[in-house]
Amino acid sequence: MSSGWRWRDLPSGVKFCGRKFSRKKSGTAMVRVKARYLLCELNVSDRTQLLLLDDRAVLAAVKTAVARIHGDYGAALCSMRFSIKYLNAHTGIVFLRFLRRAYKLLWSALPFITSIDARGHKIPCFLNCLHVGGTIRTCQKFLVRYNTQQLHRMLPKCRNEEEKQEVRKAILNCSLTKGNNEEFHIESESEEDEEAQS
Repeated sequence: MSSGWRWRDLPSGVKFCGRKFSRKKSGTAMVRVKARYLLCELNVSDRTQLLLLDDRAVLAAVKTAVARIHGDYGAALCSMRFSIKYLNAHTGIVFLRFLRRAYKLLWSALPFITSIDARGHKIPCFLNCLHVGGTIRTCQKFLVRYNTQQLHRMLPKCRNEEEKQEVRKAILNCSLTKGNNEEFHIESESEEDEEAQS
């Protein structure tokens, strides 16, 4: 038996070398559960079908894709603290929250989502992951930068000032008229194809 003293034998609140030592209470300790937020974009051929989507439909589609790709292990991880924090049915932007240790499982299953069943309709679509962040705030900051880049990409393709005002108004209202959207989509695809061939 040693006759030396131990730190735990000191009474609570004792000062030693200018530091105050206090005995911690045994029991529960508060630990932050770390999560990852995936900022995804829902891409559909007909933008009007986005209005049919709700968070439960997207959640179910993601869970089934993870279960199909990663089996019971993926389904179990997907049931723990997985949620949809934000869904914009006009723009198709989705924030997915997932445990940090398992976000790669979710990320790897996203390309296998080919359609979402919502309100009795099967909507063909795919999820494009734009950003992975540790907080919602970082994802929001990225989304602002991304939308700014998209706006700067769209404005030079406008033929006149009236079209530029239409694009600005559509960005603010989060909607494009069907005819203008199809024309812009066809033009942007042809320019992207030309850039890829170069």
